[in-house]
Amino acid sequence: MSEALQSLLDLLDLERIEEDIYRGRSRSAVVPRVFGGQVAAQAMVAAGRTVPTDRHAHSLHAYFLRPGDPGAPIVYNVDRLRDGRSFTTRRVVAVQHGKPIFTLSASFQTYEEGLDHQAPMPPAPDPATLPTGEERLRAYPHLPAETVERFLEARAAVDLRYVDDPPFGDFGTPREPHSQVWFRTNGKLEDDPLLHVVLATYVSDMTLLDSVLLAHGRGGWAVGDVVGASLDHAMWFHRPFRADEWLLYDQQSPSASGGRGLGQARIHTQDGRLAVSVVQEGVVRVPR
Repeated sequence: MSEALQSLLDLLDLERIEEDIYRGRSRSAVVPRVFGGQVAAQAMVAAGRTVPTDRHAHSLHAYFLRPGDPGAPIVYNVDRLRDGRSFTTRRVVAVQHGKPIFTLSASFQTYEEGLDHQAPMPPAPDPATLPTGEERLRAYPHLPAETVERFLEARAAVDLRYVDDPPFGDFGTPREPHSQVWFRTNGKLEDDPLLHVVLATYVSDMTLLDSVLLAHGRGGWAVGDVVGASLDHAMWFHRPFRADEWLLYDQQSPSASGGRGLGQARIHTQDGRLAVSVVQEGVVRVPR
């Protein structure tokens, strides 16, 4: 396991303050606020620690309410909304400085046999043939060295490989609002289904709005031609997967309007199983 991955796992390992109350810390991100994927992942850890181990996460729905302060701890309060025969529901509120910054509802289910079908996996090159994240980032001379280093530090725990140029690599001309990345953690994880869900949740917030930027030829926050933030985020976990094995994150944007952009995505395992569906809307504004 890489040092960066161990550091991320330590970050996600919340401190229990009281029954159903947990405390987490933060670290620096690409933008000067708490990374949204971190808050969502920590909230899933808090929710999961109140659920029997035979019930696995099948969905989450979250709202980002306020920017998080990376210099202050985050307190996660868990409400046990329902413990049914098949489903368990939790609500988590993340609080900083006495105010909620994030809310999450998560649902967990016991294993059941049932109907089974899925959309086919889209074509994509083998991840082993693609440049690493570091190779791709360092190939763009227009990116300031400080920006490159911040990206690399923020993503050091994950091997994330773009299929095509990301928005900040090739911008100025609109492209198809479709983006693909392969990702896996930089090291093996324990055989804990919740841990793999948590890591996928963490990564899911890194690139989902890229397709919105591609549609308008914008480079994004890395080059300063838009400002934005995540507004809400939803995930459905269809089939078991491992976050330490290659996952294809296939993303597209069907709409942008009113200063907001919508991203939709599917996550497939390398052997073609549809593992996760993701939807996110974010603020995407052009600076005046």
